[in-house]
Amino acid sequence: MTDALANTTPRADVPTAPKRGSRRFAWLVVLGTVILAIPVFVELVNILFLDPYQDEPFLWTLQSSLQGVDISWLSVLMFGALLLFLMLGMPLAFVTGSLAVVFIYLVGDQYMLNIIPSRVFPMMTNYQLSAIPLFIFMASMLERAGLIDEMFDVIYKWLGGIRGGLAAAAIVASTILAAMVGIIAAAVVTMGLIALPAMLKRNYDHKIALGSIMAGGTLGILIPPSILAIIYAVVAQESVGELYAGSVVPGLLLSGCYVLYVTLRCWLHPEMGPALDEHERVTFAEKLVLLRKMLAPIILIVTVLGVIFTGLATPVEAAGVGSLGAIIVAAIHRRLTLAGISQACISTMKQVAMVLWIMFGASIFVGFYVLQGGQQFVSDMILGTGLGPYTILCIMMVILVVLGMFLDWVGILLLAVPIFLPIITSLEFNGVFGLPGVPGSEVALWFGVIYLVNMQMSFLSPPFGYAIFFLRGVTPEEIPTATILKSTLPFLALQVVVLTLCVLFPRLVLWLPELAYGSGL
Repeated sequence: MTDALANTTPRADVPTAPKRGSRRFAWLVVLGTVILAIPVFVELVNILFLDPYQDEPFLWTLQSSLQGVDISWLSVLMFGALLLFLMLGMPLAFVTGSLAVVFIYLVGDQYMLNIIPSRVFPMMTNYQLSAIPLFIFMASMLERAGLIDEMFDVIYKWLGGIRGGLAAAAIVASTILAAMVGIIAAAVVTMGLIALPAMLKRNYDHKIALGSIMAGGTLGILIPPSILAIIYAVVAQESVGELYAGSVVPGLLLSGCYVLYVTLRCWLHPEMGPALDEHERVTFAEKLVLLRKMLAPIILIVTVLGVIFTGLATPVEAAGVGSLGAIIVAAIHRRLTLAGISQACISTMKQVAMVLWIMFGASIFVGFYVLQGGQQFVSDMILGTGLGPYTILCIMMVILVVLGMFLDWVGILLLAVPIFLPIITSLEFNGVFGLPGVPGSEVALWFGVIYLVNMQMSFLSPPFGYAIFFLRGVTPEEIPTATILKSTLPFLALQVVVLTLCVLFPRLVLWLPELAYGSGL
């Protein structure tokens, strides 16, 4: 028996397979680092000590080695390398910037690297981007004030008496949360922790429960104050206030469609979303009393958006008002602490750093590609097909949805919109089926809102929609991932419907901006 145990028990001095595998991997990493370090060292010597136009290179030089390469092949190399590194799990912020530097050096020379500060500095000094950290801080403060729990409690007690009321409450709460937080990951995870257990406890259909949380959570990308709208406005040289105004009606229309869908499904099939029991319901008088809990955050949201739409303040000034208001709201609810403010500041810095690094890297990458004739190449390729403007728009929307399965929403905007927008603004959208078209001066604004709606679709698109993975992290293990994927399909169809309505009826987008900022914008 002892001999048998001795033979089967691994000795401490005998390396196991995982250790050998780890050592092999470590040596591969070291070898790869050395291999990459050699050309980097050679190129640094050439740059620092030799004149590229007079001296012979030290050993060799890769400088200008791709000079003269056709733009079609350069497109394949640049975007192929981008896709490869992203599939390897490299962060988008560093991949775009690093590849841009490499291709600038390979196509041009060391002096062409001056394009980097010329692309980054205008963003660093752009006034409108100041709204991003302020709105993120406002969202972080409201999130840490614990107002979301109270808000859902109020809404579900108002709507819980109807079939599907909890799912509808999750969507309504997510709509308000979108105007408070505007960060999809936070909205989906928070509602998944608060609303999902309540629905599962009352035997709601899993697809209705999961789909309503994910669809409602994606509204943060569209409903003001959307961070994505600010970045689009900077890239497209549009007004942030007009984009905010244009996205209100589509955002509320989407929210209304979600609520209508879940209530109709549960009305036709009561077992999918049973109403609250009689003993759990509250009287109308008690409902009115509950509204006091939502008074402060609602006033804050109305104030921030109101001063933007009425022109009393710029979005940056409104964001400052919102940040101060969020601190006041937290104090009113007796949840203002120094630790909470500190955590909100740290969270804001982390998120802003991520957004800005992606902006810098993607701006350099796309700026160099456009400088090499990439914009004209893509434009000639698309317009050369002879397709109509609405068909071209549909193709772009499909491309954006596919990109949304793999890339971050900020990266998609900075990689695709600078290339797509000039093509879109060069086309005439005179309407289809006898419906009114879009004036040329308003095409960029109209396309911006359509783009925001489209980004919602990318967050829900199986199999790689971000919202799916956000919710998977807080969903009970007994609910399979396949159920989460299937739950997105009806809500994705509703997004397609609303997107189609915005394309066919551009007044849904343009009416409120014209009302707020005057005809002709």
